Amino acid sequence: MAAEASPARMVEKPQVAGEAGTALPNAEGGGAREIEDDMRWKPVLGLPCELIVDLPLPDFKIADLLKLRRGAVINAHWRVGQEVPLRLNGTLMGWIEFEVMGNNLAVRLTELA
Repeated sequence: MAAEASPARMVEKPQVAGEAGTALPNAEGGGAREIEDDMRWKPVLGLPCELIVDLPLPDFKIADLLKLRRGAVINAHWRVGQEVPLRLNGTLMGWIEFEVMGNNLAVRLTELA
């Protein structure tokens, strides 16, 4: 799938084999693979990682940076509901959308890379 011209697709978005959160089937029937995968991950589950939501600001210039003051609002030029890249330790993991949950800003994973 080719990258779109909008800021949301500055990175090419590949096709995905399955939906997010679902295991891929295997020759033995699927369930055994999930249990094996859980056991292999156990030693590293407590390791820290950095999850980053990328929000590129197209057309942002040094002049804009120099004008920034506390309380300034920056127009990100992204539409509400438009997907933005999600990175884990610098690696593209998928795309998310922003949502409001009560008084908090949250992200919803829409697709895995």
